[in-house]
Amino acid sequence: MSKPLVAVVGRPNVGKSTFFNRIAGRRISIVEDTPGVTRDRIYADCEWLDHPFTLIDTGGIDPRSDDVLLKQMRRQAEIAIETCDVILFFTDGRTGLTADDEDVAVMLRKSRKSVILVVNKIDHQKQNDAIYDFYALGLGEPFAISAANMLGFGDLLDEVVRRFPEESEREDEDEEHVIQIAVVGRPNVGKSSLVNRILGQERSMVSDIAGTTRDAIDTAFTRDGQRYNIIDTAGIRRKRAIEEESIERYSIVRALASVRRCDVALIVLDAETGVTEQDTKIAGYVHEEGKAAVILVNKWDAVEKDTNTMEIERRKVVEALKFMDYAPVLFISALSGQRVAKVLPAVRDAYEQTSRRVTTGLLNDVVNDATAALQPPYSGGRRLKLYYATQQGVCPPTFVFFVNDETLMHFAYQRYLENQLRKAFGFSGTPIRFVLRERSQKEE
Repeated sequence: MSKPLVAVVGRPNVGKSTFFNRIAGRRISIVEDTPGVTRDRIYADCEWLDHPFTLIDTGGIDPRSDDVLLKQMRRQAEIAIETCDVILFFTDGRTGLTADDEDVAVMLRKSRKSVILVVNKIDHQKQNDAIYDFYALGLGEPFAISAANMLGFGDLLDEVVRRFPEESEREDEDEEHVIQIAVVGRPNVGKSSLVNRILGQERSMVSDIAGTTRDAIDTAFTRDGQRYNIIDTAGIRRKRAIEEESIERYSIVRALASVRRCDVALIVLDAETGVTEQDTKIAGYVHEEGKAAVILVNKWDAVEKDTNTMEIERRKVVEALKFMDYAPVLFISALSGQRVAKVLPAVRDAYEQTSRRVTTGLLNDVVNDATAALQPPYSGGRRLKLYYATQQGVCPPTFVFFVNDETLMHFAYQRYLENQLRKAFGFSGTPIRFVLRERSQKEE
């Protein structure tokens, strides 16, 4: 069965993300004194006294605001409340009880969920008197903590696990691999809309305002028996367009980190603008990290087309991203759902390809046939000799070639060998890595 879900909710800037990061053990949520920094639901797997659970950080709830982003943040928090088992209602002991706290408390009482009232920023024992006003919320005894100094965590977490449903158990650790998907691209190309369309729910906030998604947001789900974790990331703008110490810079660092931990990257392009220089840089980063990839040309419904338009545009994409010509290209519309159903099968196929292992005997048969069909390069009175090849690893498929002189391996011939391996074994959707090792003269 699934792990219990614990949602951290409250008005903006009461220390929810600081607490979340302390419990998660790493800086997952962006922490800043600016209210509204956390906009989406962010998940982390945690454990206390052998009780595993999933902690959800949410954007601040501002019950009275008409701002479109604050409204969507409120909706994200509401979804977390609807799906969780235990709610940690965070308040600020320094500021004291506010009208917004009272409005949030009314909303939580209506949820009929198990609510634990937390008064944060109680850094010294002499501040304890500040908690008494919070009894007026009618949510039971408040727990005084300091997220910044990690005070009061033990008693609070003891209460959290005490309220877990009895039937909750740790998920079976022997289940099949969870395919990690990172959705990357420039701002406002439709990444969050795509994630929401795939999941069939309002998982990420969607707005025409570039930069709406600030954190890399994980969501686990199962489709057709396969388990996935999809990571919606912040749009990656050109470096010179971003302030040095801005929240956006941290967001982009998170987006790039999400690529490093994913199995398959979905590179989202805008059909109306075509492949830009920044798209090429993002795709290049995915390629250099050795990640399998699927290229998605979004907003295809907005393009005027005839019978040849798709093939013409496909050739343009492949030409612009020719270093990634192994990646499949899909033309989709996250808005209408056009061809979105093909995305997960493409992800699954790309993961299977990047995880593929080839037996040493079969690999050397293909290499020998390739060298017989086209002799290795000759330079400075010596010809490249390929003695032996073996697969060293997967994700991406990595092959070691034992040669007489690695300087004789020309890029064009290495490309030829790569194409022969792809022709024989597939490897669509994944880069291939070659490692050259020289054998000594005695071994020759």
